[in-house]
Amino acid sequence: TLSNCCNPIPGDKVFGFGDDIISSQAQNMVISEKKGLAKLPKNTSFEAAVASIEGVHYAYNFINKVKLLEGQTVMVNGGTGAIGSAAVQLLKHFGARITATCRKEHQELLLSLGAKRTIDYTTTDFTLDNKKYDYVFDTVGKSTFFKCKKLLKPQGVYISSELGPYAQNPFLAIFTPLLKGKKVRFPIPYRIKESLHLVTTLLEEGKYKPVIDRRYSLEQIREAYTYVGSGQKVGAVVLKLDG
Repeated sequence: TLSNCCNPIPGDKVFGFGDDIISSQAQNMVISEKKGLAKLPKNTSFEAAVASIEGVHYAYNFINKVKLLEGQTVMVNGGTGAIGSAAVQLLKHFGARITATCRKEHQELLLSLGAKRTIDYTTTDFTLDNKKYDYVFDTVGKSTFFKCKKLLKPQGVYISSELGPYAQNPFLAIFTPLLKGKKVRFPIPYRIKESLHLVTTLLEEGKYKPVIDRRYSLEQIREAYTYVGSGQKVGAVVLKLDG
């Protein structure tokens, strides 16, 4: 049962997330109260809340596709992206032992977020790691099940944020569970209010810290898209609207 955080009433400060393709930015929009809205967490700024929810929603939809147990090992490919930095923190919260890939200059950041070990992807191919993992979460979708298969334990699971070459991941998610051994799951994101409840709770308890790379004004939207499209951002990029 979700708490009242996801049932705001008139006058509440709210934040939210919609997985619809809006294709625009605006100072004001209309959204149904039945959609992905929640009360702003206590002692949390609008900036911190909005920088948290997208990454947490998609990262949680990796985690809720498996039966994660405390002490299990997880490889996170792309640990400094919006999804990756959220995944590292959520996995730590649920008791996993995390190895994550990043550039060398971001290793300390990932260790502070909860990773036990990091791999510099600019100098080392993480798929050649000699350790075995219960799960491989490819949060940037730049590898494949077949490249990562040797990293998995006998009943391990691979999940990618992308469809994969020739849209193979949804098909592998259908067929590999029919076989014994290593499997693919596909992280179809759903139940946004469940994600909102989780992130609200963690923010209020001080157990989640959004990673914010840069801030842009609405007038700088072109520069913001260019930077995000470069693939170099760390965590989230925030758009600041006047008023």
